[in-house]
Amino acid sequence: MMVDKRHLSLSGQAGPATVPLYAFQPPVGTPYGLEVNTIEDFFVQHDDWPWNPPRPGRATFHYLIAVTEGELRHDVDHVTRTVAPGQWLWVRPGHTLCWHPPGSARGPFILFEPDVLRPDIARLLAPLTAHDAPAVLSPHAGDSAWLQQSAFQLLDEHRALGRRPLDIHHALRRSLLESLLLRLANAPGIAPTGTATTGTSRTDRYGRFLDALELHFRELHHAADYAELLGCSVRTLSRAARDATGKGVRELIDERRLLEARRLLGGARWEARAVAAHLGFTDPANFGRFVRDRTGLAPAAFAAREARTGA
Repeated sequence: MMVDKRHLSLSGQAGPATVPLYAFQPPVGTPYGLEVNTIEDFFVQHDDWPWNPPRPGRATFHYLIAVTEGELRHDVDHVTRTVAPGQWLWVRPGHTLCWHPPGSARGPFILFEPDVLRPDIARLLAPLTAHDAPAVLSPHAGDSAWLQQSAFQLLDEHRALGRRPLDIHHALRRSLLESLLLRLANAPGIAPTGTATTGTSRTDRYGRFLDALELHFRELHHAADYAELLGCSVRTLSRAARDATGKGVRELIDERRLLEARRLLGGARWEARAVAAHLGFTDPANFGRFVRDRTGLAPAAFAAREARTGA
């Protein structure tokens, strides 16, 4: 994710408690919303950022890294993940991320926007692209070599820009990406492909709400905000949410904000005032009431409990 030079911030200048949101902007001449690189080339191109010093950010796009050599350390939602050879790191849109120094890690690095996938394939891949799917994937032994080979084939085709007509070049890239992801969806910890969505308009709407929520829960806090963003009525969005979860839209928004507070207060050890600003509370006292109403604890006590339990 080449944010400093090539992926633009959507949220303006970052303050001390702000995690900026970045949009996809590949190098000039790269067609459509897909870019393929390698870990080693990425670090060579950006030797002074974003790991010196490390700082968090969020992206509107997916990025997927296959580690073929060495070991990669990467923070996803304020938890440091260690990715060994044969494993894959997946950072999904809206996740908070932070790079560590590269070390000896090597392997393909795939960045893509959600709408690169054809709608029918995206529905099949819903369990894999879901926000709560595992950040580190360990494919079955029988799939591992095939997946790495497919990733390098995708890298080769990405670098073949100009060898064939542009529409064919992009169709090949998309086909290789979809084939790779469909096989990766077989990894342990991922629900069977095709079981997470029925393809109905109401289920699709709930899925789009989750996507929007993951990107905007820090600044959008009302059902009407998301209904407007999705181009539907509050009643329609509420029906979709209740059909999928039995919960109202506002409850889901609050749950996502509380989850972020839990991660920041407990795991990342942020101060309550900084968490309040990060989550869009203009008054820290309102944040305190928000936490107490939902946990029975003041933010300081909540943070202490989360730190003790390792949340």
